[in-house]
Amino acid sequence: MGIRRGLEVFRGYRVPHLRIIEHRRWWFMLSGFFVLVSVIGLLVRGLTLSIDFEGGALIKYPDRSGATVAEVRGVLAKYGRGDAEIQIVNGNEVSIRTGTLSAQGLGGTPSTTPAASPTRAASPSPALQSPTVAGKARTPSTTPAASPSPTPESVPVPETQRTPMLADLAKQAGISVNEISITDVGPTWGAQISSKALKGLVIFLVLVTVYIAFRFEWKMAVSAQTALIHDIIITVGIYALVGREVTPATVIAFLTILGYSLYDTVVIFDKVKENTESAALVARDTYAGVVNMSLNQTLMRSVNTSLVVLLPIASLLLFGGDTLKDFAFALFIGVTSGTYSSIFVASPVLVVLKERERKYRQLRDRREGRAINGSKDRVSRAASKSAARARKRSPELSEEELARELEAAGVVKPARAQPSSAPRAKTGGKGSGGSKKRTTAKQRRRR
Repeated sequence: MGIRRGLEVFRGYRVPHLRIIEHRRWWFMLSGFFVLVSVIGLLVRGLTLSIDFEGGALIKYPDRSGATVAEVRGVLAKYGRGDAEIQIVNGNEVSIRTGTLSAQGLGGTPSTTPAASPTRAASPSPALQSPTVAGKARTPSTTPAASPSPTPESVPVPETQRTPMLADLAKQAGISVNEISITDVGPTWGAQISSKALKGLVIFLVLVTVYIAFRFEWKMAVSAQTALIHDIIITVGIYALVGREVTPATVIAFLTILGYSLYDTVVIFDKVKENTESAALVARDTYAGVVNMSLNQTLMRSVNTSLVVLLPIASLLLFGGDTLKDFAFALFIGVTSGTYSSIFVASPVLVVLKERERKYRQLRDRREGRAINGSKDRVSRAASKSAARARKRSPELSEEELARELEAAGVVKPARAQPSSAPRAKTGGKGSGGSKKRTTAKQRRRR
């Protein structure tokens, strides 16, 4: 394909003629490879969940003294937090992830009291208010907080220890306590967010199946669901492989990309339904041929739409903040996988399901039979034309000589020699009857 023709295809002036359905085994193997890698990554590495899902406290503050991870861990160990996850971000910011510092949100079920409400919890002390409320820590209060009995997995720091711990961290980093930012989430909040995200995904898949089955047919619904599951596994697997943190923004992006993938699939299926309504077209090209034609007709629209969507997502991924980057990363992976699956997964799966129907299977077999018979007819016509040209060129050729010439030209296959069990007839010597018979046959040909 030349550059000019490629540009015409890209701009929609010319319809491509790609044999996508014919090579569906290639796409199935490629998708199977990516799914296998994603599942292995998910099983081996697992997902890195944010504290919004697992619960706990996230402490961030600038590091002006150049404290190391070991030094920060030494301060936390004095208060029973030596197992906290500590990171030095960009060389000048300390990020500490540990169990909840607050007595709020502890326990398996939400309490009816405002202090144990299953919302993003702030510390009972004004010194540990969440950034969503105050953004900075304030002067510590000495008022003790009444709370339920803490669980062994998440023991809150007592008020008498929490304030000195923050003061020691601030002193070590060379900052004031007011510059420490704390996000504290109880385990109840994380469990509720995870449960709601899972419920939303299940409801979405059920509604999608019902809609496509009602709008088109159940085999198209199964094909669309196969593509959606393909996108889910690959997106989650990539998150596990790269170790990116899963946040609520990731879940929002995740549901968004499923909707985009579904949109692209529905556009293709609508074109397939429009073309397969022509019985003459299906009889001529079979169901697989009509689906392949529909894919070529909608291919550039899908590709161009995806490119327009991916460009701003790439900008957010490169130049956005941390929260926007998490959102953009999930969108970028999902849109790319969704575009691929709607073309190379959903449509080939639909062809596999539909060609199991009796009428489409008969059409396919009939077309394959016509192709074989047509090939034989073309070979026969070529042999007849070659024989006519050879006779015209040399009228005195015998049948055996003509057959040898056609074999040499590759028009017909050489005949296998048949072993004869009959004894050879005795021929006479010179001037005998055998020589006379050959002379007579030659004269007969001249006549």
